[in-house]
Parts: sequence; C-alpha cells; structure tokens
Amino acid sequence: MNLGAEDDIESVLHVAREVSVFKIPPLKANEGHRAGEWGDLAQPLWKGRLRIVEKNSGVSIIFEDGTTGELFAKADYDPAKPCVEAVLDSSRYFVVRIEDGGRKAYIGMGFIERTDSFDFSVALQDYTKRWRASQNPSETSENEDKPSPHIPAGPKKDFSLKEGQTFSIAIPGKKKATTEASTDLIGSGSASFEVSGAFGGGVPLLPPPPSSGTRRR
Repeated sequence: MNLGAEDDIESVLHVAREVSVFKIPPLKANEGHRAGEWGDLAQPLWKGRLRIVEKNSGVSIIFEDGTTGELFAKADYDPAKPCVEAVLDSSRYFVVRIEDGGRKAYIGMGFIERTDSFDFSVALQDYTKRWRASQNPSETSENEDKPSPHIPAGPKKDFSLKEGQTFSIAIPGKKKATTEASTDLIGSGSASFEVSGAFGGGVPLLPPPPSSGTRRR
C-alpha cells in the first residue's frame, strides 16, 4: 500500500462557479477595506472559478479558469492567521492575502450573489471549527457541555400540580366546560366533570345504569 498516495487525496469544501478578482488600493491606516474604493466593479481584473480544497497538509483557496482549470492564484488558509478579510461596505466582497516565497499580495474578490458569499464563509467557518477541535480536544468537549447561549439561563420551572390545585379545559361548542382534578385523585384515576347545558345550571354527567336482563314495558 502506498501511504504517500493518501497525501494527494483532496476534499472539495466549496465551489463557486464564478468570482471576480480586483486590483485594490493600499489599505489606509486604522481603516478596513471598502469595495467602493476599488473602482468600477463591473470591470474586474479577472473572472473564473473558486474552489476551497482540503488536503492532509491544510486548506487552500484556489482561483482557476472554469473551463481549462488553469491556475490564476492560490492562497493557503491558516485559521490561526486567516488570509481572508471581509470588506466594510458589502457582504459579497472580500480581500484575500496571497503569499509566495515570502512575498505578499492582496487582491479583492467578489461574488455575484450573496448566497455564494454566505456559503463561502460557512465553508471556512466549518473548517476552522474542526481545526480548533483537533488542536484543543479538551476545550471542545468542555464547550459542548455548556448550555447554548441562545437559551436563557435560570432554574427549571416546575409545572406539576400541587395538592389542592386544579386546572380547567375549555370544550369547543359548549358555553362552559371545566375539568377539575386534584393531585390526590390523579393517581387513583378518578376525576369529576361538570358541564353547563343550554338551560343554565350544572348538570352532572352520571354513568349509565347497569345492564339488566329484564326489559321495562
């Protein structure tokens, strides 16, 4: 078995069929990137396909020709120091840092649809979570035991009936319907029912008389 071949196995985390690449101006001090400062966004520097590919060595963001597969640019994604940064004025545009032999270059990247940019972000977030879990497995297990931040913290409420308490149920089609049951009766399976008829006043519901072999005339 050739173990080296396993290193060549790649998993595609995301594919965007069309992205646009832009030449961007230098970043101003203490300010983030803005797509509105990139010039005419309808005239990109390059258009093509984007793939996020995972190998044993890590994850790469690949810009390539959608037809021929010719490589345009490649960025290695490190969750410890991400090479992708969202712009301040749009959810569809990002800045990507390209590194090659110690040299760095920054390019702008844009998606046609917001759903494409959302899927791109989710793919990177999912990989980042898995990467952090592999780096700190104990920390991940502790976080799983913690309650969800979306659920308000506090003691659990006891909705069971206490001794002497009753509850009522409204029956559709009736003017008034109540059902009373105390906790000492629930266990024995007995309960009392009272339904008000159309003529007013409480009319108890009695059980049917026992059957008899003698028929009245």
